[in-house]
Amino acid sequence: MEWPHDPDGEDGSEGMRKYGQAILAKKLDEDEDFPLSKADFVEEYGDDPIRLNHETVVSVRDIFEHVDEESFEKIVSFHKAVGRAMRSAGMWEIDVDAHA
Repeated sequence: MEWPHDPDGEDGSEGMRKYGQAILAKKLDEDEDFPLSKADFVEEYGDDPIRLNHETVVSVRDIFEHVDEESFEKIVSFHKAVGRAMRSAGMWEIDVDAHA
């Protein structure tokens, strides 16, 4: 896929130092962006690349296809919804049960 910017550059995962949900969080300002509409977020960032691991890059749109909520009141609700969506879609790299 042709990305609008390098997924490992400063607009993406900062030279592969950040993955998944951490990259999404960079796009938000907790004080100014909430409440947030899912449709508005996907319209603005849908084609942006999100690196899930050292091999896999998906778009914001790919992740948000699995998010059920249509809006988020606070950044915590955004993170919870995105985390649930990524886990249910097999996009989550950390298995908490495996580390218990």
